[in-house]
Amino acid sequence: MCGLTGFLLQKQSLNIAELENRLSLMVETIGYRGPDDQGVWTDGKVGLGFARLSIIDLSTAGHQPMTVEDRSVWLTFNGEIYNFHDIRTELENLGHSFRGRSDSEVILRGYIEWGDEILHRLRGMFAIALWDGRKNRLMLARDRIGKKPLMYMCSDEGLFFGSEIKTILAWPGVQREPDFTAIHQFLTYQYVPTPRTAFKGVKKLPAGHKMIVQLDLNGKIASSRIERYWRLCKPRARYSSSNLTELSDELVSQLDEAVKIRMVSDVPLGAFLSGGVDSSAIVAMMARHSNQSIKTFSIGFENDEYDETQYAKMVADRYNTDHHVFVVKPNAIEILPKLVHHYNEPFADPSAVPSFYLAKLAKQHVTVALNGDGGDEAFMGYGRYRSMEEVSRFDRFPRSIRNLGSSLIKNLPIPGWKKKRRRRFAESLLVDSQPPQHRYAFSITAFGDEHKTQAYAEAMRSHLADSALDLLSPYFGDAEDLVTGANWADIHVYLPDDLMVKVDIATMAHSLESRSPLLDHVFLEWALTLPKNIVLNQQNTKAIFKKAMEPYLPQEVLYRPKMGFGCPVDHWFRNELKEIAYDSLLSEKFLSRKIINEHFVKSLLDEHCYENKDHSTRLWPLLMLELWFQMWIDN
Repeated sequence: MCGLTGFLLQKQSLNIAELENRLSLMVETIGYRGPDDQGVWTDGKVGLGFARLSIIDLSTAGHQPMTVEDRSVWLTFNGEIYNFHDIRTELENLGHSFRGRSDSEVILRGYIEWGDEILHRLRGMFAIALWDGRKNRLMLARDRIGKKPLMYMCSDEGLFFGSEIKTILAWPGVQREPDFTAIHQFLTYQYVPTPRTAFKGVKKLPAGHKMIVQLDLNGKIASSRIERYWRLCKPRARYSSSNLTELSDELVSQLDEAVKIRMVSDVPLGAFLSGGVDSSAIVAMMARHSNQSIKTFSIGFENDEYDETQYAKMVADRYNTDHHVFVVKPNAIEILPKLVHHYNEPFADPSAVPSFYLAKLAKQHVTVALNGDGGDEAFMGYGRYRSMEEVSRFDRFPRSIRNLGSSLIKNLPIPGWKKKRRRRFAESLLVDSQPPQHRYAFSITAFGDEHKTQAYAEAMRSHLADSALDLLSPYFGDAEDLVTGANWADIHVYLPDDLMVKVDIATMAHSLESRSPLLDHVFLEWALTLPKNIVLNQQNTKAIFKKAMEPYLPQEVLYRPKMGFGCPVDHWFRNELKEIAYDSLLSEKFLSRKIINEHFVKSLLDEHCYENKDHSTRLWPLLMLELWFQMWIDN
């Protein structure tokens, strides 16, 4: 788990020493991703830089950039390959010899043997930059699910790339210009979806894709193409068995294997334990393969509505883990600038806050931590899937009945986040004529199209004609119904562009590697063969997963209402964040950007802080956007 960067220049106008110095500066911007070792290599045309966090083979044999004996092929690789022992054995049988024990060398030797086909053999998470001097070409590649990031920028000067945007911005002369289309998308999703970033000209390589850049005989970039090398099977195909006992046993077997291969490490290893089903299941499986107490880590809140530590303690006690808990008491002055710096672009998933603190806590004790990410996507665990199911059922009723139902649901006397969810559900009853992605919008958007009509100022008005939700359209088109389409969209957009970004940045900011067994591509492919009625039934979301975990987890953990890994942002805006919110969002600088009009912002703030209305899902993105402008564009 490390950080990489590099370039491919159109012309050789700088000497080697200057290029090495520039590469070193690019690497230093992400030094926290790899504090154990750093390296650069350039031949004047192509350059590779690397910051290493040593996990497998701690010796100098794992140093990168890595090359073969004749120095014709060079590699930088960020991630972990869990089946590298098997690939190594196969390569040794084919006559290859190895200098060390790292998985990096396995990728390099595998490329020499099989070329780009090595990507299909890798089981794990990775971002790869590989220069092949024999073919005069560069290959960039990203893992199937998108756990490891890879950014790039093409300009007249050449191609620049890195694990984070800040490596590209470190190259002299790169302009920092905001991409307002990306900002339009950010205000919808609370993150910038692939392939855009918030910086004009900087792109994300999509998950499961490779980029091939070919030079001509004169050393100029002759062609550049992006290809998909892996595609997830279509969602919820019919499985051959409907026997719940058989399926439960197979699920445990599949998960057990995905966890086991992720426990290989030459450094201390532990697990994030939120108290939810997914992370608890990971700890339960880890206990089957550990002869010592597992180190587990939880984040709590003083606000009981968001605190799950009591459930995490049940699991920790059951498996006698070495358990550590940290209660988050937000210090806006401390945490907000760090989030804005590390996430590189506007990112407004509030759970980035506890994730950041959780990674900091874990790093004090371990260098690798397993997590439960991906369970809600693999097994339909989000409450919004059930809402979509309910919405679909209401379609058969006349509009007058749905109007009445919507009105009644909106006014139900229920508190907090449940009230917000019910209000959005009520609104979704009335949009049956809209495309399916718009029907799903009520549960995933910060600023819906109707909010933007009121909110957008001059700089954003031109974007009102284009709905950011159209990005989701292909995934609903591939699916058999509204629920499966929502799940399919989450797997391809929300998962790689929000959840994986959140975890990668939060952990790597603290030089911590995070591993996700539930996102093992073999396990995920199997999970998506299960029919929807087994995964999401009348009684439970994630039904088959909970059934399979009954022998391993307390009933109180399995069948309690889902809380999610959130944080009390709504309370913070009325207290700790109130002053900074008013100062930032009503400042002359913010208003001069002409993104959101003053009246709209002031109404949100006043109603939230003084009238007890909850606008936190819109205030948080606006605050993170303005702080991003201040740090990355103004400065």
